[in-house]
Amino acid sequence: MSKKKIAIIGASDFQNPLIVKAKDMGLETHVFAWEDGSIGERTADYFHPISITEIDEIADVCREIGVSGICSIGTDLGNITVSKVAEKLGLCANSVACVNRSTNKHLMRETFFANGDPSPWSIQVHDVSELDGRDLVYPIIVKPVDRSGSRAITRLESSDGLSDAVSSAIEVSFAKAAVVEEFFEGTEYSVEYVSWKGEHHFLALTRKFTTGAPKFIETGHIEPAVVSGELLDRVKAVISHALDGLGVEYGASHSEILINESGDIRIVEIGSRMGGDCIGSDLVELSTGIDFLRAVVDVSLGNQPDLEPCPHPGNAMIRFVFGDDDLVALERAKNEFKGAVEKVVLTNSAPHEIVDSGSRYGFFILSSVNRDELAPYLPEREA
Repeated sequence: MSKKKIAIIGASDFQNPLIVKAKDMGLETHVFAWEDGSIGERTADYFHPISITEIDEIADVCREIGVSGICSIGTDLGNITVSKVAEKLGLCANSVACVNRSTNKHLMRETFFANGDPSPWSIQVHDVSELDGRDLVYPIIVKPVDRSGSRAITRLESSDGLSDAVSSAIEVSFAKAAVVEEFFEGTEYSVEYVSWKGEHHFLALTRKFTTGAPKFIETGHIEPAVVSGELLDRVKAVISHALDGLGVEYGASHSEILINESGDIRIVEIGSRMGGDCIGSDLVELSTGIDFLRAVVDVSLGNQPDLEPCPHPGNAMIRFVFGDDDLVALERAKNEFKGAVEKVVLTNSAPHEIVDSGSRYGFFILSSVNRDELAPYLPEREA
């Protein structure tokens, strides 16, 4: 009996856990990406050296192969390709309109405003001159309209540096546009969901740690985040309503939010795909027992996902390597940590400036039944 075939968009380290999971599920994996030596080129059953922006070519190959599903994780660009190819082939995925709204920060903000979802005010610009005459209330955040991974994000306390910040964001944007947004002070969290036929299933609330201003590059995450039951219920209500508004019906979603000391919630952004930074691929399963990757694959095949928790450590964290302090913490964990050191990934890169998530030196993941055991290894004290 021949195996079912699945298409996976992207071959990077982000996608490799998905490739491995699909193979473990007995599927024949067909991976599409620009050929650059990425790990997925070797782990895939079949690698197709086609840029993920070549929608028609990928659709033609998938049609010829006879794939039963298509998916991607941790990348907005891959998510766009998945939706467009799935639409052409009649496969299970979110609509192209939904993915457009959830990958373009300007369209996303417009959707939130129209539906009454709590979100910072925002302006889209294609040139800094479009801000001439506007009375901006500082501090503000400047971002590319359509990128992830903390690329070209800048917080500004005044108009000093505004032109450079907008230019940098536009330069890395696919649409050559930036958003200038209100800065809302609060603790950062992400919210992980899986949707099936428009019903949204909460998986985890993640506490996020970043470098702070001006770049806000993630330094670590821990699950589950410790908040009151009342606050968690409000977070779930806010995100479920926003997912409805965006038109999310299928698969993973990753929502980033801020919560201030008064308990006010603001949605930073929502991606209709699994989050990166090992949140979906590792932390969710370690903290809940739910196989998030399997759920993504099942949904892409048109199968209702199994979202029942099973035995698990209960708490999990990731710390990213920026310098010597993080390496010292890693060595201490290897020698002294009483829980499990689940994964260590370090690059051999020469010293360089860390400007976004992709330029960090690596990470390590720890899990434990006892949450207090994780505290000494977090990049900062958990609020």
